[in-house]
Amino acid sequence: MNNLPQVKIGIVAVSRDCFPESLSVNRRKALIKAYEAKYDKADIYECPVCIVESEIHMVEALEDVKKAGCEAICVYLGNFGPEISETLLAKHFDGPAMFVAAAEESQEDLVGGRGDAYCGMLNASYNLKLRNIRAYIPEYPVGTAENCADMINEFVPIARAIVGLKNLKIITFGPRPHNFLACNAPIKQLYNLGVEVQENSELDLFEAYHKLDNDPRIPAKVKEMEEELGEGNMKPTILPKLAQYELTLLDWIEANRGYRKYVAIAGKCWPAFQTQFGFVPCYVNSRLTGMGIPVSCEVDIYGALSEFIGTAVSGDIVTLLDINNTVPEDMYAESVKGKFAYSLNDTFMGFHCGNTNAKKLAACSMKYQMIMARNLPEEVTQGTLEGDIMPGEITFFRLQSTADNILRAYIAHGEVLPVATRSFGGIGVFAIKEMGRFYRHVLIEGNYPHHGAVAFGHFGKALYEVFKYIGVCPCEIGYNQPADVRYRTENPF
Repeated sequence: MNNLPQVKIGIVAVSRDCFPESLSVNRRKALIKAYEAKYDKADIYECPVCIVESEIHMVEALEDVKKAGCEAICVYLGNFGPEISETLLAKHFDGPAMFVAAAEESQEDLVGGRGDAYCGMLNASYNLKLRNIRAYIPEYPVGTAENCADMINEFVPIARAIVGLKNLKIITFGPRPHNFLACNAPIKQLYNLGVEVQENSELDLFEAYHKLDNDPRIPAKVKEMEEELGEGNMKPTILPKLAQYELTLLDWIEANRGYRKYVAIAGKCWPAFQTQFGFVPCYVNSRLTGMGIPVSCEVDIYGALSEFIGTAVSGDIVTLLDINNTVPEDMYAESVKGKFAYSLNDTFMGFHCGNTNAKKLAACSMKYQMIMARNLPEEVTQGTLEGDIMPGEITFFRLQSTADNILRAYIAHGEVLPVATRSFGGIGVFAIKEMGRFYRHVLIEGNYPHHGAVAFGHFGKALYEVFKYIGVCPCEIGYNQPADVRYRTENPF
């Protein structure tokens, strides 16, 4: 995926001047050694110019990590630490910062070798709040070299998402479809996050598409699609149009990214798209998402934003699905009950017309869009990628600015069950513990739209930290509560 930052974290050790500097020096060396023994050493950079004890040292360290190309920093309290200088590191560094601290090493060295970083972390957190500085502090931020190496590795995908957001442009085409306000949300919060938005007309896209009529690159792109679809290529005559459309989007991205490094797209796909272009864009959307360029349906801007965050955190393909329909009781009785530890209300079907990448489907076929074909000629609805979604762990999530212009989010771990859906589109039987209550008291009560982003794996821990870091109040991050924990809006009787 070439639409994501490759984050390098600068490790800057700090020391209070009344503590031995050697504590921080030796502990930093041990931390670097522990990280490189277990993880990719390209993730980190050891700042060698100084141990930060003063504001002058802070400036020297900042210049060094910037020169080294670090996009994030880790402030490492090798001992108690200088609370002003160390928090100024985070204040003046233009990127995400984390704070971790060294645990004591041996009962045999608690006089000259005691660092008191457990205490120092309290002062660091207090000073960060005084200066309104955001920083990532792990759940338990004090540990051995090996513990802190693990914490830094957990910070890598969080930092990747935060850096990506600061350099993201979301390109949109067309307004939300009429009578479809669900995906219409205030964009002010996007600018608050540092995300740029470029809104375009469908006519602009239509004109750009036709400028590529008979483009010499089309046959090669068709061949790519044929190889990907294999036996699932049920609509081969539509591939040249789809190839032309994919080239249109890729060209548009390069011509319009401006100074932004990363791009996501929120595209319109109905009702006039089919009759004018002569196809539906679902398969192309799935292919771009597979390249690390998320494309949301129905001009869902916050859906595209959520997909991008999920891609950055997981380093993998994501999808956007409707939280769509219930699992019939007879299907549950035959295929779920007694085989998986879920109640009927824990299950639902996640669906969209055909935007899920082929690599995340158990099998795929190029077909026509059945729902749209109820009102339109079938031949203009071709271009969906249909199939049951691959079984396995998933995270269902979304970041949203709701009608009151407040950033909110939800996260839920679950799985796609190995159950045949017997339906159409890109679809799967999903299971999330306590989904019925989560649906009512988070999704409905929180006024979320029907689209949810899906990451393939359990990434809730990192997503939660990303949402907190970018300013979502923890009280506004919903998740599926256990059965014995009542939601605030849940009727106690």
